[in-house]
Amino acid sequence: MNDRSTPSLVIAKKSDAAWAAEKPRSLWMDSIYRLSRNPGSIAGAIILTALIVAVILAPFITQYNPIEITPKERLKPPSTVHWMGTDSFGRDIFTRVLYGGQISLRVGIIAVLIALLVGVPMGLMAGFYGGRFDTLIMRVVDIMLSFPGILLALVVIAILGPSLTNVMVAVGISAVPIYARVARGSVLKIKEEMFAEAALLLGCSNRRIMFVHIFPNILGPIIVVATLGVAGAIISGAALSFLGLGATPPTPEWGLMLSEGRNYLRQAWWISTFPGLAIMVTVLSINLLGDGLRDAFDPRMKIN
Repeated sequence: MNDRSTPSLVIAKKSDAAWAAEKPRSLWMDSIYRLSRNPGSIAGAIILTALIVAVILAPFITQYNPIEITPKERLKPPSTVHWMGTDSFGRDIFTRVLYGGQISLRVGIIAVLIALLVGVPMGLMAGFYGGRFDTLIMRVVDIMLSFPGILLALVVIAILGPSLTNVMVAVGISAVPIYARVARGSVLKIKEEMFAEAALLLGCSNRRIMFVHIFPNILGPIIVVATLGVAGAIISGAALSFLGLGATPPTPEWGLMLSEGRNYLRQAWWISTFPGLAIMVTVLSINLLGDGLRDAFDPRMKIN
């Protein structure tokens, strides 16, 4: 038998298990597989999960009230009784950091949801219909992008008034242009694919083509941007509260806690240090997870 027949024999002798192992994965399964092979994203997911569990179980983790004033315990340094010390009102910093995490995470998630609900439909319709409608939407987006995000949020706060709810709305509105541009760019690429053109030729309505055929295929980049956007929203919300435009005392919010402790940096460094560390660790974990998602949903990234 000559050597030319050897490859065919090897192929013929392959077991069904070998063929199954070589069966290509779907796009989502392939993305999950690449995500699971990224150490940074796994570390970020573990840290973020631990933080979420801790802030949810705050009433069971700590015995102190986050807003109860105890004058005799004021400005106590970190100890076995108060792990992160106490503030100028005698409130336990560890307790306030845990309860503050509930507020800061809620601000980040709700702000991103607002941006998604407004920005993604704008970009989806602009990219699909094109023409004058696309031009109009993109000019509005360009005007919004001409302002720094925090400045645009300050304008919205100035109109609506300072409050924690308005901070969520302001941060969400300031992030709308990002999601609109990402959605539009993805739609412009996807709608040229054969399956989208086939759906149009088969007589599918525009609404069905947009939301059934195109929208599921642009979820990847939107999920990545939304994940990273939560981190940015947490920082923006904390910055607005630090400036006195968000949460009001005695609310245990990380940005407000930073503001309250700035006058005690030399006398009681722990008042501002631990809320700052909480913001840093939370944002870092979200960014690690977001970077992993970005690599996982990028078809050019291949991990064997």
